[in-house]
Amino acid sequence: MAADQCAVTQPALSMQIKELERELGVDLVERRGNSVAITPAGQEIASRAETILNQVRELSDYAHQYQGVLTGPLRLGIIPSIAPYLLPAILTEVDKQYPALDLQIRETQTAALVEELVRGDLDAALLALPIQQPQVETMALFQDRFLIAVQSQAAQGWTTGDLRSRIGQERLLLLEEGHCLRDQALQFCHFANMQARKALGAASLTTIMQMVAAGHGITLLPELCAETEVDRQRVALIEFPEDAPMRTVGLAWRRTSTRKGDFRALGSLIQSLKQSDPDTEKPAGH
Repeated sequence: MAADQCAVTQPALSMQIKELERELGVDLVERRGNSVAITPAGQEIASRAETILNQVRELSDYAHQYQGVLTGPLRLGIIPSIAPYLLPAILTEVDKQYPALDLQIRETQTAALVEELVRGDLDAALLALPIQQPQVETMALFQDRFLIAVQSQAAQGWTTGDLRSRIGQERLLLLEEGHCLRDQALQFCHFANMQARKALGAASLTTIMQMVAAGHGITLLPELCAETEVDRQRVALIEFPEDAPMRTVGLAWRRTSTRKGDFRALGSLIQSLKQSDPDTEKPAGH
């Protein structure tokens, strides 16, 4: 696996490690028959090497500043509950305003994005805040409220009563473990909904919305996703009358990065896209 990641053969990688060990005068890996383990010295050297590589990247980023804002390559990570709904508009606007920017996209879950951001594999990430990582700086962009998605035939029954209590009585459909959207829904539904916690999670919001349309449960849906995911003939969206739960969508980058001007410019572009969005159809039911 390590050889594949380095795009070399296993014998070539082993030879390079041995050569590095001879040059440094320490054992970097402990060989145990068919397996190897990194030694304490190897772990320390790998950590220092990662820091040096990040500094080299930041040196290149610093040079890019003199070519203007948002020029050259920028590796942007995006979580799956944002990417399909916002990314097409971002790319269109980037092409118009910043044609010299080479925006390289990576879509995956929050934990992986933050890890890759800190490691230097990504320059910035578009995700839900807050991020509990001291090496990361963030910029809040907009609030994305949650709506209750229910089967259309059942919408009438949601017009009265306490919505939060009603949610606790329903089968709550969620994304699989690892998606921050799942964690946000469970955090809002702080009551003991063990059925929701034990249920098999879906891999996509599209799957969840098809299950809602078929009457197999309800879900909390970010408004950002509603226009794309909701078939309004089959699914009704219920607004919370007050104190609607929301997620904060924001941009994150390493505190040590020298491209903060680029990230703030990209954040402003995304904010302008949200502000210029036409009002979507009013959710049914409230």
